[in-house]
Amino acid sequence: MTRVSVIGAAGLSGGELIRLVHQHPGLDLVHLGGHRHAGQRLSAVHPGLRLRPDPLIEKVTDDLAARRCDAVLLATPAPVSARLAPRLSRTGAVVVDLSGAFRLRSAAAHARWYPDADRPPGLVDHFVHGVPELVRDQLPQAALIALPGCYATAATLAVAPLVLGMDLCPRRLLIDAKGGSSGGGLTGRTADAHPYRDGNITPYAPAGHRHAAEIEEFFGRRTTEGPRVSMSAYGTGGVRGLLVSCYAFTELGGDSDAADAADAGDRTLLRAYIRFYRDHPFVRFRRQGETAIPVPSPKAVNGSNYCDVSAVHDPDGERVIALAALDNLIKGAAGQAVQALNLRFGYAEDTGLAMLPVVPV
Repeated sequence: MTRVSVIGAAGLSGGELIRLVHQHPGLDLVHLGGHRHAGQRLSAVHPGLRLRPDPLIEKVTDDLAARRCDAVLLATPAPVSARLAPRLSRTGAVVVDLSGAFRLRSAAAHARWYPDADRPPGLVDHFVHGVPELVRDQLPQAALIALPGCYATAATLAVAPLVLGMDLCPRRLLIDAKGGSSGGGLTGRTADAHPYRDGNITPYAPAGHRHAAEIEEFFGRRTTEGPRVSMSAYGTGGVRGLLVSCYAFTELGGDSDAADAADAGDRTLLRAYIRFYRDHPFVRFRRQGETAIPVPSPKAVNGSNYCDVSAVHDPDGERVIALAALDNLIKGAAGQAVQALNLRFGYAEDTGLAMLPVVPV
């Protein structure tokens, strides 16, 4: 059994981590850490998680991780992760960070997007960063793992077959991202309050979002010249789930007739995406007309670790539209943390994560 600590246990991602670790046959939940809620029972902050026995949330100490845990999952804000990760890394426990503290290697980009996360110089270079599907070969030896943000996870999976599989590096990558209120955590802004959010679409970051820097840096380190990424983010009236629409300005070539070119391009994309993700159980390529509702759809992945992707060729606009939908609390956070643990500790990648989506909700 792999002994696991969840720090930040009272948050939304922390609650999902606890739920997934508890039902995993190879993981043993031995510690829950927190600050404001230290001393409280788990069920007091997560009514749906009434375990037997009902564990206490404890204050975080370094020696506790060293003595009791093989892996520590940080579901903490970036400034807290930046403070805890260096200490925990010296205990010998594997550290998996869900925050933005160690996602960006560039000091300038980190200072711009996470100015309050004061991390020690050089430590970020020891983190494996990326979606598990795209850094799978690095995870078995990893001691420090930084997972991407939910939008970055979806967008990276949406366009990876283009950039890494087809060597089509778009000159520009525009991302339109829409997500539910759980993406903002439990301490949101006024605009995230239910009376304002319900039935609404809120442009909370129309001219830039920090996840764009992650996407640009990830592909920039793996290609000769990665795409420039621009992103707009919108809040929707739902609670869980997100959809990203990625507009990659690149041409596939083909017939000059627009209809024929679009069909040929779609067939090329279908083959490329299926080939790229054939060995990855949690990424499902979806064709637009294959289901009763248009897909990808956040509703079709709710409660699961799946990411549904699709790609369409638009020869008139000289672009490929790559779409991805996922549950931001699972595949965008807790689920891919457990997926990373599976790969790190030698379990089958889908162990504890085989739950199907809950539809309808």
